[in-house]
Amino acid sequence: MPVEIVTVPCLSDNYAFLVHDPDSGETALVDVPEAAPIAKVLGERGWTLSEVWITHHHSDHVQGLSEILSSHPAKVTGAAADAKRLPDLDREVGDGDSFEFAGQPVEVMDVSGHTVGHIAFHMPRAEAVFTADSLMALGCGRLFEGSAEQMWTSLSKLAGLPPDTMVYSGHEYTQSNGKFAQTIEPENPDLISRINKVDRDRAHDRPTVPSTLSLELATNPFLRASNPDIRARLDMQDATDAEVFAEIRARKDAF
Repeated sequence: MPVEIVTVPCLSDNYAFLVHDPDSGETALVDVPEAAPIAKVLGERGWTLSEVWITHHHSDHVQGLSEILSSHPAKVTGAAADAKRLPDLDREVGDGDSFEFAGQPVEVMDVSGHTVGHIAFHMPRAEAVFTADSLMALGCGRLFEGSAEQMWTSLSKLAGLPPDTMVYSGHEYTQSNGKFAQTIEPENPDLISRINKVDRDRAHDRPTVPSTLSLELATNPFLRASNPDIRARLDMQDATDAEVFAEIRARKDAF
């Protein structure tokens, strides 16, 4: 049977994800914004936590770890490059590494930009990638530590995954991201349609995460720096993709 992935709302707008393999009974947790909602889902489903995968060191992604481990002991994986800023790790990984979870490969991708040492976890057989605050639904993370060029490199890596890949990002920012996206590409019919759906979903308190990579490629301005209409609108026809991305990111910061 395929793995089951459950989106767990945490804090005011964070998401954690539980990845459960029904055959082996193994369960992995991606990021720990707070313990209580995660423990609640584990209890309701009768799942035993096996592993925790941390994407980056920001407190809203790790602050619930010690509490969840106190009642649900598990093996903790995070970036070797950022180990000094992360909670204690049982397994340190880096770009290009892979490990197995329930017999499935999990590929580690360095997606620095939001922070230096931010990683994503790609499960190719499950057609899933956990991107936290790198690639987000209709957006990307603010550049707190890395450069625009570094983030563009990271997003380009993620954009190269199979288009059917489900993107599990770390926050419910899609509605506000959509408002900004319209300022960059106001006549994109796919974007207009997506914004309308997002508005309907949020009106009923439904999560807009995950999304498909194909949808992000069609609507997310931060992946569309090569688009000629966007370049013309920004008067950057002769710029590099990284330069166009940097301009879009700067505009979002000021939006």
